Amino acid sequence: MTVATSLIPGLDDIVKRGDPRRRGEIAHAISQLFFQDAENLRPDVIDLFDNLLIDLVPHAELASRVDLAERFSRLNNAPRRLVSELARENEIAVAGPVLRHSPVLDDAALVEIARLKGQGHLLAMSERPTLSAVITDVLVERGDRDVVRRAAGNAGAVFSLGSYSELIKRAAQDGVLTLRIGQRSDLSGENLKQLLDGTLDVIRRRLSSVVNPMRQVEITRAMAAIEEATLPPGPRRDFSGAQRTVLALHRGGHLGESALFGFAKAYKYEEAIASLSAMSGVRLSVLDRLITGDRYDPILVLGRVLNVSWPTLRALILMWYGPNRTPADADLEQARANFTRLMPTTAERVVNFWRNRQTI
Repeated sequence: MTVATSLIPGLDDIVKRGDPRRRGEIAHAISQLFFQDAENLRPDVIDLFDNLLIDLVPHAELASRVDLAERFSRLNNAPRRLVSELARENEIAVAGPVLRHSPVLDDAALVEIARLKGQGHLLAMSERPTLSAVITDVLVERGDRDVVRRAAGNAGAVFSLGSYSELIKRAAQDGVLTLRIGQRSDLSGENLKQLLDGTLDVIRRRLSSVVNPMRQVEITRAMAAIEEATLPPGPRRDFSGAQRTVLALHRGGHLGESALFGFAKAYKYEEAIASLSAMSGVRLSVLDRLITGDRYDPILVLGRVLNVSWPTLRALILMWYGPNRTPADADLEQARANFTRLMPTTAERVVNFWRNRQTI
């Protein structure tokens, strides 16, 4: 401690009259003493360093402050007042390192800074190894797009129910945020359903391609539940005659894509759906409710599982529209593109879920 003691008599004059470079040199020299034996310093000695540095470092040159902020940010016993002062600097190059890493900053200090400072400070804070719910509440409340995306992608962040709800609401307009939330391990089944319900199909497909297999299954189930929720209630058609026809074809060995194509082309809905039910193993009542929804996506899924050709699938889509409606060529082309991109494994998972449904 000899060097530090020799500096103390002139410290006041240096702080008041010294130029920034001189302050930086003295701060660097004192800091070097701290770093030499930081792990073994007693609390009272750390307080001494804190009292010395708090008057020097904030007035040093920017380059010196940035260097010291980076080095102190990695220490578990860094001088608290100094770290707190550095974290509150407007210059993000100084505040950033301690906001990202310093274990000395507690939740109370972080919440205060998050409420007072700008987006650069919030963004740095969102990269901390762990974030409690009291901090993420402020980040979600005040943070811009980049802050919220970064926080959502932080595996060490914890979110309150209210913040999760707000994240999902914002994700409806932000595909990147949707992907970040969808990959979180703490995402509940209900939150996943809410997330997917407001998401474009292209983002849903992208999410399914980047998550782990368990989450893929959860996405499949959530999408099926969303699809079910859109289906109209009430009684369905009488399929008894169609079922007899399909049973006869099956017994004669003639139930296949050719028969399905013929039913669809002739707009024989009951026979076509009964054929799809027999060929896919999905209960007829479930299949009827799915296909009479406001989207023909279930037809694409079934077509991929049954490996039917495009002409057959096209006939089924036209049957879905009905004889009095004609889809635009662009719509059919989009359907063909979606059908081509649909992975057989994904379609099989969806159909397996339908097979296990007793009713809709």
